[in-house]
Amino acid sequence: MTHRENEGRNDRKQEQRRRALAEDPTTGPLTTDQGVTVDHTDDSLAGGERGPTLMEDFHFREKLTHFDHERIPERVVHARGAGAYGYFEPYESCAEFTRAAFLQDPSVRTPVFVRFSTVQGPKGSADTVRDVRGFATKFYTSEGNYDLVGNNFPVFFIQDGIKFPDFVHAVKPEPDNDIPTGASAHDTLWDFVSLQPETLHAIMWLMSDRAIPRSYRMMQGFGVHTFRFVNAQGRGTFVKFHWKPKLGVHSLVWDEAQECQGRDPDFNRRDLWDSIEAGDYPEWELGVQLVPEEDEFAFDFDLLDATKIIPEEQVPVRPIGRMVLNRNPDNFFAETEQVAFHTANVVPGIDFTNDPLLQARNFSYLDTQLIRLGGPNFTQIPVNRPVALVRTNQRDGYHQSRLHTGTSYSPNSLGAGCPALAGADGHAYTHYAERVDGEKIRRRSPSFQDHYSQPALFWNSMADWEQEHIVQAFRFELGKVGDRAVRERTVGELAHVNAELARQVARGVGVAEPRPADGEQSAASAKLTSPALSLEALPGDGSVRTLQIAVLVADGVDAEQLTSVREGLSADGANVEVIAPTDGTVTGSDGRQHAVDRALPTVASVLYDAVLVPGTSDDGPPVTATDPDALRFVRDTYRHGKPVGALGTGLGVLAPVVPGGIDVARSGSETTADRGVVTDASPGAARPEFLREFTRAVAAHRHWGRPQVRG
Repeated sequence: MTHRENEGRNDRKQEQRRRALAEDPTTGPLTTDQGVTVDHTDDSLAGGERGPTLMEDFHFREKLTHFDHERIPERVVHARGAGAYGYFEPYESCAEFTRAAFLQDPSVRTPVFVRFSTVQGPKGSADTVRDVRGFATKFYTSEGNYDLVGNNFPVFFIQDGIKFPDFVHAVKPEPDNDIPTGASAHDTLWDFVSLQPETLHAIMWLMSDRAIPRSYRMMQGFGVHTFRFVNAQGRGTFVKFHWKPKLGVHSLVWDEAQECQGRDPDFNRRDLWDSIEAGDYPEWELGVQLVPEEDEFAFDFDLLDATKIIPEEQVPVRPIGRMVLNRNPDNFFAETEQVAFHTANVVPGIDFTNDPLLQARNFSYLDTQLIRLGGPNFTQIPVNRPVALVRTNQRDGYHQSRLHTGTSYSPNSLGAGCPALAGADGHAYTHYAERVDGEKIRRRSPSFQDHYSQPALFWNSMADWEQEHIVQAFRFELGKVGDRAVRERTVGELAHVNAELARQVARGVGVAEPRPADGEQSAASAKLTSPALSLEALPGDGSVRTLQIAVLVADGVDAEQLTSVREGLSADGANVEVIAPTDGTVTGSDGRQHAVDRALPTVASVLYDAVLVPGTSDDGPPVTATDPDALRFVRDTYRHGKPVGALGTGLGVLAPVVPGGIDVARSGSETTADRGVVTDASPGAARPEFLREFTRAVAAHRHWGRPQVRG
């Protein structure tokens, strides 16, 4: 937020506090937890002015005890997160394949709470690390809470939950020095990967730009597992869940991600919070891939394998509803930190499959919440509390907040038989009936054994620039691995995915290029593609709404150009920030003072989606043309593939940066747009065609294949 926006937000907060105090009947003197009024809280009770603190000071002991216990154990994984409230509404009744009540009536909005997170790092790590992102949604339905606990990857690293502790131990920091924080570029992770080829598909996603999202608002979500819908007639349908953001799927590039960690480690969390505070509510569409039960074995992979996707070209994603997040939490700890998700929190009409990873999660999540939140009554914490009535015979335990009376067993007659079992009206949860039989064995199905075809599918589906980024990511990650044998083994595994990928990675990490015999890729997998997997297939709605545009100015700026671009781009929904060498104001060509949102030394291009440089009212170049910070800002924007615009004499700022291979306007007769560089040499207010071309360039986010930056 800008300084002015922060001041407005602070004013609103103060007004909210005043209103809350005025309306709160309990407002009054400070008390202890027991309601005893306290008249002094600055000094401990002591035996004399310089004497020892007395243990009989119950206020001191209570206050310090609360402080000492303010922190609960952080999550083992997904420790760093951000959350928001909102609602979900279906497009139409889904009764054909599920009886879940919240998927029936388009006029009914179901409240939700969503938590986004990184996986590997602790709470103090940065937002923009290369990592999987959690995307967990709690639906407060009329039939009870339903948790769709997903990630921004559609696949996981392992097939069976018994390997989960091994994977997490491998990806967490090295045990001897607790390094690195929030990163996967170290020996133990890649040792595990090189010995466990089932990880390769998720690893390909991890090495892609999907692992460094531009924003939580521009990130897909997936249920990962194959679940089961069940309709009122008891018929089952396999289902995979997809969240698709309205703004499209967009990512940072690795260089940006690393600089963001220093410039703003809360980059993604701040973006989500600020957007909701500003009323720019993020929105996702919920889609499903539906597979009739009779087609369970119709694929060349196993539907129960969490390391596999169903290509959208084989089973299209069917949109069934939308979700909007429109309210930030009031208290991060009470809500975002204490929210408890559980894959086994399902409602009638949604059931499980025999996916061995899903079965393990159904055990592990509850076990984790019990230790982290202090006992079995964590469901009574407001953020976890269902809107449906809760009537159980569960009693007591840590942090019990309900005052139970009457009987606590079933059946009973003394309590009038209450709470009674649901009748045979079809509203109660009924587990899907399927035959289960087999010998007790520790053996994975042969249908889970193909570990290379889908990683190859992912690689083959990437655009050229995406493949280039994947190679660079592998080179960075493996370049951090000290054990040469681990690097060699990993490259050998990549040879089974794609020979050229393995060769390029090998050259970058200093190991021998694998010979053809070292990694035979099947002819079939070499041809597999799914265009829907590329980021180029997920551009969004084509708008510039909420995108951040920096306008670089200095004293003497053409006031007409500054005003026209600010008003024109803001009218399209972009967030425009005026940036100058110093904070405060700049003097425009009209002699008036124009407000500056941020000082150039406090920001960087990586925090913005585009940059625009207006000119001056005279023939000379703007002061920014000789400012090294401004030149670096424009240079980095250009080399990261983001849009760059210039007006009038502002073109002089582009000259030292933009290569000769890019078409730049030379006269005032026309607007020129070439691979995201939009220029117009005309003096005065920005022409409509310039604003139109620049807006189009910003809506595209990135422009790859441009000539290298000068210098």
